[in-house]
Amino acid sequence: MNPLVRRYLKTAIAFLLIGLALGFWMLLGREFGVPVAWRLRSAHTHALLVGFVLMTIAGVALWMFPRPRVGEAKHQPLLAEIAWWGIAGGTGVRVVLESWPGTQQDLAWRAAIVVAAALQVAGLGLFFVALWPRIRSSGASAKAR
Repeated sequence: MNPLVRRYLKTAIAFLLIGLALGFWMLLGREFGVPVAWRLRSAHTHALLVGFVLMTIAGVALWMFPRPRVGEAKHQPLLAEIAWWGIAGGTGVRVVLESWPGTQQDLAWRAAIVVAAALQVAGLGLFFVALWPRIRSSGASAKAR
């Protein structure tokens, strides 16, 4: 397993732990009548669905899909690297901003959340651009693509 795949999977596990902690915090708030910021649900959801589920899928896809052929012009592994930064960075910033106690509602704070969401979207899109040349059968000829 190459280092980038390990990074995707270890990041996914970190987001799982963060998502579980946020979920437990919301459960405590519900059961003991402590108000919890409504944006915490979004942070919890993004930590689990984007941070854990999508990062796991991406890591496994990088690991399991047929390896690109040597010298394959379309294969650009740097794209998967940049995609990791977009997905992990965007998700991390979004989780922090949406779970911060006493969250600010000013325009800069809202704009930062939107930028973080855009990083998530761009990272996921870039990941699939990087993966596209690998979506073929392992015995497919170069002309069959």
